[in-house]
Amino acid sequence: MTTRAVLPIKDFVNAKQRLATILDVDERAGLCRAMVEDVLLAVEACPLIDDIALVTNDEIATELGRQFHAEIIAEPPEKGLIPAVQHAASSLAAAGVDRMIFLPGDVPLVTPDELEVVLDGFAERVGGICLVPASDLGGTNCLVASPPDCLTFQFGINSFRKHVAEAGAIGVSPIVLKLPGLGLDIDTPQDLHELMTRLAFQGSESHTYRYCVEIDVVGRLAPVIGGED
Repeated sequence: MTTRAVLPIKDFVNAKQRLATILDVDERAGLCRAMVEDVLLAVEACPLIDDIALVTNDEIATELGRQFHAEIIAEPPEKGLIPAVQHAASSLAAAGVDRMIFLPGDVPLVTPDELEVVLDGFAERVGGICLVPASDLGGTNCLVASPPDCLTFQFGINSFRKHVAEAGAIGVSPIVLKLPGLGLDIDTPQDLHELMTRLAFQGSESHTYRYCVEIDVVGRLAPVIGGED
């Protein structure tokens, strides 16, 4: 069974606008690059994933993807996450890929072990859907679809519940897994604070951690997070 990881990566320069209160444009782009690199490292180390595809028009993301021997799929004319993933799923299905594992580029705590847990559910199963929600059960931080185009994707607000409903509409009972690494996606200062807290306890040497230390993310977060307490 062929498994391909798909990471849709939008323009780094315009990414993570909700972090603009603590990071400038270049720093947000640097953070995105570091996070994507950590996700790619986890994907590359997972023995159940055969290859990688990035859906992107960003030059930096393209260069990074090629370092991991990833296929680069140009974004479709219609902008947005749903068209990007739907386009990739259709391309993979047409190429005979058996299953697709969608991952965002902003889950830097994901590990190869977590990816194995997600994909192990398909070891004795032909076809199906697996969902890993964000920690608040709002978004969808990982999705396995077999075949890749078996459902209409529902990314956006409350996408996890929408994906569960969509699976039911096509007669599929999805596997649902809550995993700590995949559960944390980085969008807000509070997310970044949780990330740094967890990485500090783990003694991590991830690209994301090193970059955040380099630009003193903890110091910048102190007045922002302190003001929320």
